[in-house]
Amino acid sequence: MTADASPRFIASIIALNLTSAIIFAQRANAVMQCQETGGTILNISSVSAMRPSPGTAPYGAAKAGLNNATQSLAVEWAPKVRINAISAGLIATEHAADHYGGQAGFDAVAKTVPLGRFGTPDDIASACLFLTSPAASYITGANLVINGGDQWPAFLTAAAAFTSG
Repeated sequence: MTADASPRFIASIIALNLTSAIIFAQRANAVMQCQETGGTILNISSVSAMRPSPGTAPYGAAKAGLNNATQSLAVEWAPKVRINAISAGLIATEHAADHYGGQAGFDAVAKTVPLGRFGTPDDIASACLFLTSPAASYITGANLVINGGDQWPAFLTAAAAFTSG
């Protein structure tokens, strides 16, 4: 939990999710600016950047910073370099169920997503291929949110208990 996290742990989360991405982008930009064709940088962010992230506030804050850096650097490094971000929602990875208390918890959370499932790594990969392709040549500074429609708002579930009767 954030309340008990040490300053060193918080700094390491921010370094991993924000600082390293900016340093990598700097290095890539230095090469791409010298190339005739420029280049494309793609940051992987998270929906945690755009909504409350209880228990993981440093992570959400770092990803919010990454989204801002994406927009800022897109302006700074254009026209030779395009830079975009993908904000991933709930993604089914090999250990995702563990995060939700096992398969039953994973399945219950999946039902809260309007598309009825977690995303897959292939869903994210397909978006990466698009944003780095010539088909996206006029897209820079964008944040593509891939979240299956987000999650069913809790207030609607609460209200349904009082209006269904």
